[in-house]
Amino acid sequence: MSRRGVVLAAVAVTALLAASAQPAAASRYLQVGLFDDAQLRYATTDTVAELTKLHVQVARLTLYWGGPQGVARRQPAHPGNPSDPAYDWSAYDAIVKQLHAAGIQPLLGILGTPPWENKSKGLNVAPANASDLREFAYAAALRYSGTYVSGGETLPAVREWLAWNEPNNPVFLKPQYRRAGSHWVIASARAYAQICNAIYNGVHSQYLGPLPDEHVACGVTGPKGNDAPATARASVDPLTFLTAAHKYGMKTFDVYAHHPYADIGKSESPTFVPKGKFKRRVQLGNINTLLKLVSQYYGPKHLWITEYGYQTNPPDKTFGVPYQTQAKYLSQSYAIARKNPRIDMLLWFLVRDEPAVGNWQSGLMTTRGKHKPAWAAYLAVPRG
Repeated sequence: MSRRGVVLAAVAVTALLAASAQPAAASRYLQVGLFDDAQLRYATTDTVAELTKLHVQVARLTLYWGGPQGVARRQPAHPGNPSDPAYDWSAYDAIVKQLHAAGIQPLLGILGTPPWENKSKGLNVAPANASDLREFAYAAALRYSGTYVSGGETLPAVREWLAWNEPNNPVFLKPQYRRAGSHWVIASARAYAQICNAIYNGVHSQYLGPLPDEHVACGVTGPKGNDAPATARASVDPLTFLTAAHKYGMKTFDVYAHHPYADIGKSESPTFVPKGKFKRRVQLGNINTLLKLVSQYYGPKHLWITEYGYQTNPPDKTFGVPYQTQAKYLSQSYAIARKNPRIDMLLWFLVRDEPAVGNWQSGLMTTRGKHKPAWAAYLAVPRG
């Protein structure tokens, strides 16, 4: 057994003993968090200060495997060893340490294929060899196991992980479809089944089963898809995608993740239920449709909402809702999530509006740092 295996086995036993001593009936708990990759990555100290003021419990950060921000810009000789000289974890170590010091749990989402892994086809093309992704996930989990020493200090633990991001969207995984004779195959679901399996097995390692407090979320699906394989920007609706991923061998996960956004620009409230030709969209108002399908294939797994929000007008006159409406919808969305016994997390997107109108303007504050009414609404969301 590895060093991680020996140490974490002891942690597992301790956690299990502690859990057995707790009352059988626990109160409903919803993790309240935020996702703002750019702010957390490039203005870490200021952003962590804002997250602290907001009493954020979980902060999501994309852990890039490849690309300009990637850990593995060169091919490692020993991909399962976090100390391999090809790896550069420095930016992530710094952010994880600051979040830990503030009492905020990091949620790391592994994303992006390095060019050496898929012949430079792009970050959003699946790896040629899923075992390399599994080894990277293992290296990441070992580095942030809470036992790993780097530069003379023990790095903090990360216990929550995501496998990729919106794989039913070609921005994050392509191709979505591939023609096979006279019919189309959902290539993204086939590739994602291997991605989920690799990250799940890597994080949990070959030495231990899942620890009580260590969770890998798969799916991470976007709310809609056009299901039009012959179009230039083909995508897959989340229900069809989950069905196909299961068919192609997505074995298991600890929790499913989804982004149940309302249709942009239509001012649909969190309670809105898509119908008719849009019924295969999964928004917050019909989230149980997705949970029912998850149960059919994997049993009563729980759900993380790892991205959600409403844009505001001002500044976005096309897709935004008024400030007070954003605040109202934020309160409603958290109330809906807390009431659902299978939803364990909801992360708002963003902390601060993105500078360019036409990008995302769903922040709790403007680009100049002015608090919108949603800031106070977020603070009023119950914790614990």
